[in-house]
Amino acid sequence: MSLRATLDFLLYDWLDVVALTRRKRFADHGRETFDSVLDTCERIAREKFAPFNRLADLEEPHFDGQQVHLPRATHEAARAYVESGMLAAAQDYEIGGMQLPCVVEMAANSFFSMASVSLGAYAMLTSGNASLLMAHGTPMQKAVFARNEFAGRWFGTMCLSEPQAGSSLSDIATRAQPDGADFQADPLGPRYRLRGHKMWISGGDHEITENIIHLVLAKIPGPDGKLIPGVKGISLFIVPKRLVDTEGRLTGERNDVALAGLNHKCGYRGTTNTLLNFGEGRFPVRGGPGAIGYLVGEPGRGLACMFHMMNEARIGVGLGATMLGYAGFLASLDYARQRPQGRPVGPAGKDPSSPPVPIIEHADVKRMLLAQKAYCEGALALELYCARLVDEQYTGEDEAAQEARLLLEVLTPIAKSWPSQWCLEANSLAMQVLGGYGYTRDFPVEQYWRDNRLNMIHEGTHGIQALDLLGRKVLMEDGRGLQLLAQRIEASIALAAAQPAVAPLASSLARALQELVEATRKAWAGAQPDEALANATPYLQAFGHVVLAWMWLELAHRAWACRDRLPPEFVEGKLAAARYFFRYELPCIDAWLSVVAHRNRTCLDLSPQAL
Repeated sequence: MSLRATLDFLLYDWLDVVALTRRKRFADHGRETFDSVLDTCERIAREKFAPFNRLADLEEPHFDGQQVHLPRATHEAARAYVESGMLAAAQDYEIGGMQLPCVVEMAANSFFSMASVSLGAYAMLTSGNASLLMAHGTPMQKAVFARNEFAGRWFGTMCLSEPQAGSSLSDIATRAQPDGADFQADPLGPRYRLRGHKMWISGGDHEITENIIHLVLAKIPGPDGKLIPGVKGISLFIVPKRLVDTEGRLTGERNDVALAGLNHKCGYRGTTNTLLNFGEGRFPVRGGPGAIGYLVGEPGRGLACMFHMMNEARIGVGLGATMLGYAGFLASLDYARQRPQGRPVGPAGKDPSSPPVPIIEHADVKRMLLAQKAYCEGALALELYCARLVDEQYTGEDEAAQEARLLLEVLTPIAKSWPSQWCLEANSLAMQVLGGYGYTRDFPVEQYWRDNRLNMIHEGTHGIQALDLLGRKVLMEDGRGLQLLAQRIEASIALAAAQPAVAPLASSLARALQELVEATRKAWAGAQPDEALANATPYLQAFGHVVLAWMWLELAHRAWACRDRLPPEFVEGKLAAARYFFRYELPCIDAWLSVVAHRNRTCLDLSPQAL
């Protein structure tokens, strides 16, 4: 079955996105609108992205000392995406948007992520950058910066990490000092001069658009000239590569932002990844060194603002990981159907005189394909479910909106990390299905694996997401988010228990949920934080498996309920993938939760010298 058939099932049969059109914001839309958007994005991805995925991998960005060079195909893909209107798809009509539901926007973007995730990264970053400014910027910042980004005239980045700090944002050293006595009077926002270095900045330099809008985390020195320790001292700034006026016109002045070098990664090569120097004086501006930046929000509240983009990016990373896994699954499925090798074993053993069969006939190959299907289609369901929660948060009734907000808080670490690990495993299995050919550049699966390997680190490592989940998300608001999630899962279990085709899965999930909740309680029962959090990553893995089992229970239940109008093989595939996940994957949580519940100290007590 195609990706489109799966998307149609998820959107219309499971999530019932057409029901959203009864809300004022989406009243102009219907299924015809949604189908048209999906059709358009599928076509653009097929024509402008997929054919050049390998080219973008082979012809890496290079810097000649003056500018970054990218293949012409990268520029054309970006232009096609901009012209489709998808950069502002979910935004208001007044700023050129389509007021599409977030869930439909994400489904449409899945085509681009599958066709070439690195070519699509520029747009994902730009959309997140502009969305942050719409939430936290001044009216002038929205009009000048966000609107030009949504129009595709400028692209955007997020600048967090630094060479010496990595993921430890409390240790960033980039400084922002008021630019003159009138710094508060600038119409674009309080004006500062930034000095520092930012590392791993995707899309940090290119010539695709006439300007690049950097969102930069930096610290404003205190009265003593020293930086405030910790995250409370972090502020957020708009730092354009080229300065602009209040009408959004380029002034002709280059800001003091310099490309120090390109990072060359094992995958995601079509996206520039940069080390940027701010304020080193290479491009003096308005009489001196220091990159000009405009404060977003309140001083010291930069990280809170940046989380708006970071959380959106985390779900975007999860979608990218999912679709890379999905691309590998479809490639290996096609190969397995065509590759003849081996003979089936009958009562008398193998008959060497019989012709070889396609490898898809072998049980172990079916296992590897079914695992990929379970990982990728389950992850896609999770990402779209989270997008549907975004729509509920912003357009639902008060109680439903608050519940959606809490569920998103709990599910975001899973939506980012689970696909990053298990859809990478799907890529590994795809390579295994192809055998020796899987490791060659003659087939695309090795590139999918290389591209996907980055996502385990992108937007926060597994360990960071795990600490966030166990150390904060399941505890926040007196554990209300976890309670709410458990209630949703229990409601699904109750519905499925009445359906014989999926009732055994329902009872398995009930036991797994109980085990997860109990392990959460024991992890924090009288424990010191370091002891409770020592096994946060196994907790994240178990939590994710329970959530994905819930997704598969929902999908299997819905597929069976719609069996009279869905193709029989489609229904069979959904039920088989669900059964696989419950029988092969869900039992893994026992070992993971055991170390959590017992607060195992093996890793905590290990002396670094012993390694």
